Amino acid sequence: MENISLTSSHGDLRVALYQPDIPGNTGTILRMAACFGIGVDIIEPAGFDISDRALKRAGMDYVEQATLTRHANWRQFQEWRLGEKRRVLLFSTKAAEAYTQFTFKPGDILLFGRESAGVPEDVHQSADARLIIPMVSGARSLNLALSAAIATAEAQRQFSCLR
Repeated sequence: MENISLTSSHGDLRVALYQPDIPGNTGTILRMAACFGIGVDIIEPAGFDISDRALKRAGMDYVEQATLTRHANWRQFQEWRLGEKRRVLLFSTKAAEAYTQFTFKPGDILLFGRESAGVPEDVHQSADARLIIPMVSGARSLNLALSAAIATAEAQRQFSCLR
């Protein structure tokens, strides 16, 4: 059986969480990010303390291995990402373009809104692209960590970092 692993050419992809409020989801995303070698940005305020037990339980020992950057607020995050010349791709149930029809680029930031409320309109409008993960009619939304994993896997597939 062939052993499949990721190379380091993940395109400097990042996942950003806008004011997350479920620590278990954030822990799961930190674990995923550590396993895939990508960074995570948390845009404060989060609905929990970063030392929350549920976050650590979901992320296991991978939380310490994850590359995490915390931003005090949306404005600070925007200043940072514009200075870095990175695109923000918002994943939203209100978007029209399917993520599978979008071309990801190295340096992209995959932005996910708060589990309970998504993102405010100004954040929605400031995204460089708004993408949706298509679901069957009547389904409201996927779990945040699942959505982040689906989007990350597609971006990495496009970057051809599986060998």
